[in-house]
Amino acid sequence: QVQLAESGGGLVQAGDSLRLSCTTSGRTVGSSAMGWFRQTPGKEREFVAALKWDGTTSLYADSVEDRFSISRDRAKNILYLQMSSLRATDTGVYYCAMRSAWGSGTTSHDSYPFWGQGTQVTVSS
Repeated sequence: QVQLAESGGGLVQAGDSLRLSCTTSGRTVGSSAMGWFRQTPGKEREFVAALKWDGTTSLYADSVEDRFSISRDRAKNILYLQMSSLRATDTGVYYCAMRSAWGSGTTSHDSYPFWGQGTQVTVSS
């Protein structure tokens, strides 16, 4: 049974930084894909970043590529999302997710069977 739990959200001002954490438990292997998604009311869940659990490959949405960084502590089974130069448009509930393999569909929320409960990030302008 895979369980994911996000933390680290909060209210910040535009230009600030914030680091989200996702604690994982259960079966995580090197080929697993770990993703961060975000959602605002009335909108579909949006891809933010993904990392192959062995650390060899990562992907970012164009809107965050130069500002966010995804990483993991393999020993502690924690996934991170370091966010800097935050904008009001980054506001949303941030979710971490896991799927068993990296590859086609890694940026699609529909392909992830395991999700955390989400953490709210609010950026005031």
